[in-house]
Amino acid sequence: MCGLVAIFSQGEPVSAELLERGLSRLHHRGPDGSAVWVAAHGRVGLGHARLSIIDLEGGAQPIASEDGDLRIAVNGEFYDFERERARLERRGHRFRTRSDSEIALHLFQDLGLRSVAQLRGEFAFVLWDEAHRRLIACRDRYGAKPLYYAWHRDRLYLASEVKALFAAGVPASWDVESMVRGSALRGPSRTFYAGVRAVPPGHWLLVDDQGLRLEPYWDVDYPRSGAARTDRPEGDWVSAFRSELEQAVRLRLRADVPVACYLSGGIDSCAILGLAAQQMTKPLHAFTLRFESADFDEGGIARDMAALAGAAYDPIVVSEDGLAENLSDSVFHAEQPFSNAHGVAKYLLSRAVRDAGYKVVLTGEGADEVLAGYPHFRVDLLVQEYDKLGDEAVRDRMGEILAANGVSMGLLLPRKTGDLSPGLKDLLGRSPTWMHQHFTAWDDRIAVYRDVADSERARDPAQILLAELDLTARAKGRSPLNQALYLWAKTMLPNYILTVLGDRAEMAHSVEGRLPFLDHRLGEFLQAVPSDLKIRGMTEKYLLREAVRDVVTPELYRRQKHPFVAPPMGLEPGGRLYELTRDVLTSQAAAAVPFLNSAALRSLADGLPKLAPKQRRALSGRILRALSTILLHQRLGLAG
Repeated sequence: MCGLVAIFSQGEPVSAELLERGLSRLHHRGPDGSAVWVAAHGRVGLGHARLSIIDLEGGAQPIASEDGDLRIAVNGEFYDFERERARLERRGHRFRTRSDSEIALHLFQDLGLRSVAQLRGEFAFVLWDEAHRRLIACRDRYGAKPLYYAWHRDRLYLASEVKALFAAGVPASWDVESMVRGSALRGPSRTFYAGVRAVPPGHWLLVDDQGLRLEPYWDVDYPRSGAARTDRPEGDWVSAFRSELEQAVRLRLRADVPVACYLSGGIDSCAILGLAAQQMTKPLHAFTLRFESADFDEGGIARDMAALAGAAYDPIVVSEDGLAENLSDSVFHAEQPFSNAHGVAKYLLSRAVRDAGYKVVLTGEGADEVLAGYPHFRVDLLVQEYDKLGDEAVRDRMGEILAANGVSMGLLLPRKTGDLSPGLKDLLGRSPTWMHQHFTAWDDRIAVYRDVADSERARDPAQILLAELDLTARAKGRSPLNQALYLWAKTMLPNYILTVLGDRAEMAHSVEGRLPFLDHRLGEFLQAVPSDLKIRGMTEKYLLREAVRDVVTPELYRRQKHPFVAPPMGLEPGGRLYELTRDVLTSQAAAAVPFLNSAALRSLADGLPKLAPKQRRALSGRILRALSTILLHQRLGLAG
């Protein structure tokens, strides 16, 4: 895991100083060394900040090919690289390092752009091809590793984080349209910053004197409705899934440094710990977040799982004051606003992992995305089973879902339903259940954004998605459940979960998160799995439960999904978050954010003392979003 900066110029030569400025904002991603390379002709430069995990002594980057025609800088990991390296060496390639990163360089020599299909892992890289005078950038299939780019004054800038682009010279200002739509409705390439784009998951970017183009090399691909179902006994599906998951875990245990595990009270991270423990000769170290609120604390469940796996159990207790103290830093690293403090909590968890001496941690993120684990996916399955079940059965099942998922209401389960996107309804027949809550949030945000209300309310909230995603090819004609899974995988997964709760929270403390559930071969296997093996009645992730029943506790095997969220903020008068809210929402900094209604925010802050505790908690999401937006405006030095 590392930090990348690159510049391609169609005009003035690239200077090493600009690259170093960008790298200076990425030191947290690569504290073990940094280097820049600028071509003799000045057209291109690459910068790399290194977190050493494989080949600790000899894996410095950027790496050059044998003939010097190619240079590459890589962030992330390529798994099973020893097998690929041996094959390349038999073909005559000579390696300069023992690093996994170098295989991408030699694969490109053999296969060109088609080489990306041979790479397995979570990665982003930038490669300069001198023979063709072109710069190539690539991002992994699900978007676990970030890569951003921006044009400015005849130069293309690329970096692992937006703050590095700004440090290198890209103008820093908001994209208000994206802010209004949030993470769910802005598409995989849009960011919250004007002129800054993300390389979409599963894409490569190529730039030369003819311009820039983006092309997909992989995508999520669910079968069309009515396609012939693979005739396979349930036990065979379970056995095959267990084998695929075991391999994904085994590959991610490969490191030249110790590996730890994140552990929650959910079956995802517990399954990873259980399978990893079977493959290790020494006990693993498991880290768990604990909250003061009993409704959100999973410490007891996680402790029992750690005991079953023979792992060392390390609980990290997080208080509301601790969340308030670390809000500014965690938002700065995430580079996007929060509506729940779980991003701050994950930031603190990663800090504890690094303080304990670990650089690598296995995580359960991604399981809900490939196995339909969230409660809203069960609603989508009910929609597609409506004709089979009948009106009364659907109503009863819906009541069960709502009753069993109180924590998810308003977060993962919408309080209201209805198609607010004419475009999605026309194309797909309906909007996925999870989007309804985001449509409501979109309308709510407009209320506190000045000068945008009329223009935004007149537009389809899903307009950007419809323009950016090929939903006709990838979602139309699929079942409601698979439509919902596809759209979640292209929006919330890379835009929020793998950012706020993944890469940024981890790399803020130089920790590399590895995600077995997002191994692309496992994902391709699961795309073919029938829906009733993912959701069986009221039981979500049925296939996973059956596959790992022997390595998790009985309670985990039975337990339903509980989303990873921090408790709603109490905002008790005299507390640190209360004081921070009063100070920030009534400050000149709030008035400096060009699209916020500072008068409405001041009124909100002034009214807090008069509210009952329940009312303050109900407003905590809106308050946290406003707070984090203002703090971002300050910390990133955004234009007014």
